Amino acid sequence: MAIKESLGNPLPIGFKDFSKNPVVGTMFLVIIGISALYIDIRSTFHEQIDNQGAKIEKLEAKMDAMGQSLIKCEGAMSGASAKLSTLESLGKIQKIKWDI
Repeated sequence: MAIKESLGNPLPIGFKDFSKNPVVGTMFLVIIGISALYIDIRSTFHEQIDNQGAKIEKLEAKMDAMGQSLIKCEGAMSGASAKLSTLESLGKIQKIKWDI
């Protein structure tokens, strides 16, 4: 019996208080619900931030690889252009007209 008496009511509002003033009791429950939802949303946002950070890192790696590929392509194109202009100047091939 002594254990039950020492535990008391774990909630800050008891049934007697709730029955005397139901608006205050209802507001207490609403505040508890809103607090739980706030904590849940906050943890969800942290998960989204972490997921987006990982996605950004992957996209940056792809962008760096594409940049390196572009540099290689530009180098190959400039080499081919130089060869074509040399062959044109020597008269080995006809001049190419570009219609853009």
